[in-house]
Amino acid sequence: MVLSFRLGVALFTTLSPFFLCGCTSDAVTGENPRVPATASAAQLRPADALTVALQGIPDPSSHSVQVDEQGLISLPYIGTISAAGATTNDLAQRIRETYIARKFYHTLDVSVSVTERFVYVGGEITRPGRIIWTPDLTLTKAIQSAGGFTLYAKETKVTLVRDRQAYDVNIKLAQKNPSQDLLLMPGDSIQVPRSPF
Repeated sequence: MVLSFRLGVALFTTLSPFFLCGCTSDAVTGENPRVPATASAAQLRPADALTVALQGIPDPSSHSVQVDEQGLISLPYIGTISAAGATTNDLAQRIRETYIARKFYHTLDVSVSVTERFVYVGGEITRPGRIIWTPDLTLTKAIQSAGGFTLYAKETKVTLVRDRQAYDVNIKLAQKNPSQDLLLMPGDSIQVPRSPF
């Protein structure tokens, strides 16, 4: 029994440096990828929450709508209208023209404002889900807003998906060097993988 214990200790002492070397292979060096910005943060995207105000008519109204996955919104009397890719001013003009063309109103004032935009965080995060986007939101801030990493997170290979393209980002590098922290855009999706160790 004593001999097998001593053998176990000797084996552990001999092999532990090899295991520890494997754990430190993710050094905080290099650069994170350059991720192209979307066409414009001013352009509307799926999941944007909007307020559409119809004024200058006998029955003024305000409607809370959300751009769906097909890039459409739905309004009373005119049904669906394309919103993704347009600015708020473009969309307001499109809504106005549609109401007038379909003879619901002769004159109409339309204003469109964005109430909320989101980024999405999933995987090995304490509170996965969507986070309200702000112009200064970075990758590390989004992860902090979601409660931070779980114990099993692989912090050196976080995936950022933008415009259907995936980029692997080293968060440890971004934390060490703020210039390597990526600025997020509305609709970005962050996936934190599980570490094998």
